[in-house]
Formats: sequence, structure tokens, C-alpha cells
Amino acid sequence: MPAANNDERLIRVVGIPGLTLNIINNTIGAGIFALPAIVSIELGAFGVFGYIFCGIMLAAIMLCYAEIGTRVTSAGGSYAYVEAAFGDLAGFTVNWLFVFGWSVLSDAALMNIAADSLSVIFPVFSNAWLRGILFFVLIGFMVLINIRGAKQGVAFVKVITIIKLLPLFGIIIFGFSKIDSGNLHLEHLPSLNTFGDTALVLFFAFAGFETALGVSGEIKNPGRTVPLGILLGGTLILIIYLLLQTVTQGVLGSQMEAVKDAPLAAVAERIVGSIGGTLLLAAAAISCFGTVSGDVLNTPRVLYAGANDGLFPKFLGKVHPKFATPHWAIICLASLIFIFSVFGGFKQLAILASAAILLIYLLVILATIKLRMKKQDSTQKTFSIPGGLIIPFAGIAAIIWLLTSLKKWEIFSTIIFIAVTWVIYFAMKWIRSKNKTDERAKTE
Repeated sequence: MPAANNDERLIRVVGIPGLTLNIINNTIGAGIFALPAIVSIELGAFGVFGYIFCGIMLAAIMLCYAEIGTRVTSAGGSYAYVEAAFGDLAGFTVNWLFVFGWSVLSDAALMNIAADSLSVIFPVFSNAWLRGILFFVLIGFMVLINIRGAKQGVAFVKVITIIKLLPLFGIIIFGFSKIDSGNLHLEHLPSLNTFGDTALVLFFAFAGFETALGVSGEIKNPGRTVPLGILLGGTLILIIYLLLQTVTQGVLGSQMEAVKDAPLAAVAERIVGSIGGTLLLAAAAISCFGTVSGDVLNTPRVLYAGANDGLFPKFLGKVHPKFATPHWAIICLASLIFIFSVFGGFKQLAILASAAILLIYLLVILATIKLRMKKQDSTQKTFSIPGGLIIPFAGIAAIIWLLTSLKKWEIFSTIIFIAVTWVIYFAMKWIRSKNKTDERAKTE
């Protein structure tokens, strides 16, 4: 478990509004601009029940994060929770799955989606060199903001989250007057297989909230902030998704198939004309940028925590003497995002993301159960999930069901990735042990 004195170098500046908006920003990304069509084509007006079903599944996982987030308050989020319960090897595995299997590859994909959206409005960004310069400027800006302090990083996330939500709120508010009630009639129930396949897609639309807990070492009053932030963030995300699905289904109905790549843009065009599509393209780019900026704020804390535990090079655990931020971890993560964004190669590896996040969720739930059995400091204010083990077991059942839905290549690639991670872990452990032996030999 990360040592407390390491986290004392960080400043606890993240409150409930900051954590809530951080969760919303990391969850609502580029996928929302196509998601209503995916759901509507498969489920029709029954789609809203798909959101509710997945919301319930995610609620079980979120509640486990809410509990363990009040028991383990050091930096690192999912990594810190699993490491505290199961030790270095499990923590090292989660660290690699989270940083490389989830964050870096997803962020590289998002940067390219942002550039693709902008290139429709500004064709110059189709040029590879200008695209690379765009990545460098945007990622460099994120680095500067986040090195200057967690407070500044959270403030920027708040602003970008509000900006990315404004067009979505506009569609919800002004789109209601365009709804044809006939498009909301439930004509037939989908088959169980169809519902299951769509639920898998919807589940990942809710994933991302856990990234916001990477700043767990900088959260004020975690016993109160973590559960409330997760509750508010998760509830608002579900409401936004439900309203967007209702408006999009109500406005477009059977025409959804024809605009399946950009249903929200089609609704925007109905509201404000042809300029609506352009505005939604810009909104998609901003949404991608906002999600990546949230990752540059949160994920370096996972590297930082791992470095302080001796799992990564020591320089990643250094804190800036003036700004009290893990500056080298921020620079390292941002550099990886830039490299994968520019040179590609992530598309083949991106299949890791689905399995990676499911395994992380599973390990965090198991860690919650294990730490619940340990005696806690009576002075520490913690949140406990009501109902005993019912909710954690419900979360485990949901994850196992989703894991069985993954493709063979996703499972195979994940097994290879974990195997390579373990080889690296034991090689590093052997090297450290050998160095200690050599040092003792020299002193004798």
C-alpha cells in the first residue's frame, strides 16, 4: 500500500463538484454522438430500458468504488485499492492494464477522432504533419495546465466538461418540441441475444468513472467526497443518456438507420438547420479533448503511486517542488499518448481496452470484499455498501457475464498482455534483489 508520507507531498484540493464533473467528463466521451443510433437500431423504443439495466449494473460497481475509496485514500485509484488488498503483483498488473491497456490506447484513439472531426470543418488537419502539430499543441497544453497544480487541472476539467455538455443540453431542451410521440411507441420486445449484445455496448458507454479516482490522494475529505461524487456523477450521467436517447428516438424514429453515424448531428440540424451538424462536429472534438485532458489529470497519479511502491522508475514518483504535482509522471503519460496518436499502431492493441477495464473492475470489487473484512481505524470515516455482500456479488456476476461476451482475440490478447506484464514484474524484482546482494557484498 502506498505510504502515507508520499501522499503528504500532494495537496488535497478536489472537492465534490470537482470529482463529480471529473467523473462526468471521463465517462461522456465521443461515443455519445453515435450511441443513440446504435441503441435505437437494435432495441427501438425499448432502448431506454437498456440504459436503466446497464445503469443498475454500473451502480453495483460504483458502490464498491465508493466504499473502497473511503478506506484507501492514497493516490492511484484502482491501483491503490488492489495493491492494498492483494499486494504488489496484483497492483502492478492493474497499473499496467489501466495505464497502457486502457488509458493510453483509448486516449490515442480519441485524439485521432478529434482530429477527424476537425478535418471535416478544417480540411488542413487531414495533412499528417499538421495533424501531428495539432496533437503536440493540444497535449502540450494539457501538460502545462496539469503540472501547474491539481487545482488548475480540476478547474480546467470543470470548464471543458461544461462546454462539452452545453450542446447536449441544447439538443435535450430544444429537441423535445420536435418529438413525434409515435416514434416512442413500443412495437415489440427485442430478443434476449439482441438485448445482451446492446447491453455490452451500453456498459462501456458508462465506463470511465474510475479514472477520476486516480487523484484519490488529492481528494478533500474522501470519506464524504468519494461516495457523494460517485453518486452524483453516476446519476447525472444516466439522466443525460436517458434524455438524449428519448429525444433522438422521438425526433428521428425509423430514420435512425440513415443517420446512424451521427444521430445527434441530425437532430441538431432539425433544430437549427445545416449549421447544427457543424456545431456537433466541433462538440465531438471538444468532447474527445475533454476526456483526454481528464486522463492527463488522473492517470499520472497511478504511475506516481506505482513508482512510490518501487514498481516503476523512481523519477515517476517525484513531485514538483513548487506546484506539488507528479510532473514527470504527467510528462511520461502525455508523451506516450502523443506517440501512439501520431504513429498509430494502437488499433490492433485497442481490443485490450474492453477486457482490461472489466478485469480492473473485478479486482476492485474483490479488493472491496477483502478490505471490508479487515479491522478499520475507528477514527476513519468510511462508507459501507448496504445489504452486505449482495451488491458486490451482483457486480461480480455482471462482470463475468460481460467477460463471456468478449471475442476470442480480446481474451487472447489480454492473456498475452498480462503474461508480458508478469515477466516484467519478476524481471524487475530479480534485478532489484541482485542489486541489493551486490551492494551488501561491497560493504562486507
